[in-house]
Amino acid sequence: MKKRLTEAQFQAAIQDMDVGQQTLNIARAVLVEGVLQATFVTSLNLTKSAISQAVHRVWVSHEERSMPQGYERVTAVLPAHQAFIVKKWANEAAKKPEPHK
Repeated sequence: MKKRLTEAQFQAAIQDMDVGQQTLNIARAVLVEGVLQATFVTSLNLTKSAISQAVHRVWVSHEERSMPQGYERVTAVLPAHQAFIVKKWANEAAKKPEPHK
């Protein structure tokens, strides 16, 4: 799944972020405009890792800011049958309307 944001989502994600303008330019181009990350490797002479990190920082900020109140992101290592149940719960939660804030 390609990570994409609307301009409004991008602006909300970068609010109060302490990153340089180049990071913002790269992340906006990739996340909002759909420019391939590889484009910046050659045009800005940066590593794939540096480009990926710029995009990742903004994406993580978006995810943190867009989480509904009362929800919590978790990471766990589980047996397959338990993981199946947790994934099912996650899909059900994603379909529910956002709780009142």
